Amino acid sequence: MVYAIVRAGGRQEKVSVGDLVTLDRLKAAPGASIELPALLLVDGEKVTSAADELAKVTVTAEVIENLRGQKIVIQKFKNKTGYKKRQGFRASLTKVKVTSIA
Repeated sequence: MVYAIVRAGGRQEKVSVGDLVTLDRLKAAPGASIELPALLLVDGEKVTSAADELAKVTVTAEVIENLRGQKIVIQKFKNKTGYKKRQGFRASLTKVKVTSIA
């Protein structure tokens, strides 16, 4: 089985061909093709982690859609002081499909 660990949006994701991955928002339109930098490549028994060999590896993905994440509610409360604060947050995300690891 071939898979790679790629850097995407400040995090690392394990991907293989055909996987759908949700990443932080990328500046790419739906249908566009993007390249993700590989940090590790596993090809059966062979594990590649050397930087000069990984420079030759390309992980390409196709942008499926841009979407918003689930709402996170942030609440702060201090007893007996009348202090209450409520705010919400929704992350901007991009869903991609990995098309090739070469």
